[in-house]
Amino acid sequence: MNIRAVLADDHQLVRAGVAALLRESGKVDVVGEAANAEEAISLVRELKPDLLLLDIAMPGMSGLEALALLNPEQPGLRVILLSMFASEEYVLRAFLQGAAGYLLKDSAPEELLLAVTAVMRGDIWLSAAISKLVVNGLLAPGGSLERNPALTSRQQQVLKLIASGKSTRAIGSELHLSVKTVETHRAQIMDKLDIHDLAGLVRYAIRQGMVPL
Repeated sequence: MNIRAVLADDHQLVRAGVAALLRESGKVDVVGEAANAEEAISLVRELKPDLLLLDIAMPGMSGLEALALLNPEQPGLRVILLSMFASEEYVLRAFLQGAAGYLLKDSAPEELLLAVTAVMRGDIWLSAAISKLVVNGLLAPGGSLERNPALTSRQQQVLKLIASGKSTRAIGSELHLSVKTVETHRAQIMDKLDIHDLAGLVRYAIRQGMVPL
């Protein structure tokens, strides 16, 4: 039985090209196409596909936000994020949210089919162009296990939620804090850890075992 896939990208030409490659493989049936994240969510809920190929940057809701909504309710769904951005922050957040693959849009056509095959057999796929970036980031000095300044219990809660991809507003709602209070905690965490970007905070949380990669 062929893999049933939904494809979400706001550029019609990109959708057409990816869909053609998938159909030519003879192993994938593209059962739905969406121009934004909201349409993708509706199609996944309606069609229950095996695979979702999801653009990160779309008007309105981002692909990462859609992934965060779908992952808990669609446990059998495999998701490959498509992106123009070789960004460590995006990659880490994608896998923390439950993505099975992260594929750059300028990858060779044959890499798309390799990625689909890999994720459908239960493996993880990361474009070669960014795998070194991510590994080097995780192994880079700074924020290591030996460097563990004391964070308060509340700061640890906030850091864990930040690293899990939660927005400031979502963190405030979950912890019953105002947005301003969450922002204050984040600033204090960054000062204590001497880390001043989101990717750095995610790396630190992974090293500390606060969130799984």
